[in-house]
Amino acid sequence: MWACHVVGSIHTDLDSADGDQPPGNGFNEALGIAMMSRGRVGMSARGQESVMKTIAIISQKGGAGKTTLAVHLATAAGLAGHNTAIVDLDPQGTAASWGDRRQAEFPEVVSGQAARLSVLLDAARANGADLLVLDTAPNADQTALRAAQAADVVLIPCRAATFDLEAIKATLMLAQLAQKPSYVVLNAIPPRSGIGREAAEGLMEQGAQVAPTMLSQRAAFAHGVIDGRTAQEFEAGGKAAEEVNALYIWLCGIVDMPPRGHARKAA
Repeated sequence: MWACHVVGSIHTDLDSADGDQPPGNGFNEALGIAMMSRGRVGMSARGQESVMKTIAIISQKGGAGKTTLAVHLATAAGLAGHNTAIVDLDPQGTAASWGDRRQAEFPEVVSGQAARLSVLLDAARANGADLLVLDTAPNADQTALRAAQAADVVLIPCRAATFDLEAIKATLMLAQLAQKPSYVVLNAIPPRSGIGREAAEGLMEQGAQVAPTMLSQRAAFAHGVIDGRTAQEFEAGGKAAEEVNALYIWLCGIVDMPPRGHARKAA
């Protein structure tokens, strides 16, 4: 089953809901069918209740690479055998559009609203998700705060440019307000340059935590997402795929999630 078939049902249910009332049975049923198709509903392959990890990707600055980071980490986890999903909280719906183009079972991509975030989290957890990635709008607002509060860790994508580095201060403060650990993920770094290292050093001097792996400015990141793939699928042996895998392995250590899952045969 393609993810877009499920997303269509979920979009309809969310759009028809009014106010702060939770979505009807259509949402839970759609998400449940999607995850049942892979043989997991609330239980791991070993018969134990799964412990879902939640990642919030937040940045006040537009163009920082939030959705790129979201789809790549979620897909990396799926390729490693984990049951993964993305909740697109950005009204622009970039992640959801990527999911519509994607011809693969994972990750599930659903559009959501901040007011219904707790319902989305409960539904994903009940239906066996190992990793849930929250992709937010380019604002350090109430939606971003709710996402941070619901997450185990906050990732802040940032380009190594002055305006971008200055803009992350509000996001770092938001993560502190939510009392959740946060890490800056430097993105679109020119290969074979010292810009990324200099930016990382400057951020750490200001007290920010920086992920040890940076994502470089590589063609595979742009070409892969055109038809709903990621760099790991577009060019499995390429440098971009190596960077994503290294970042994913690091993230597993941060949230205490095994790099290899059991939902499907790991790649």
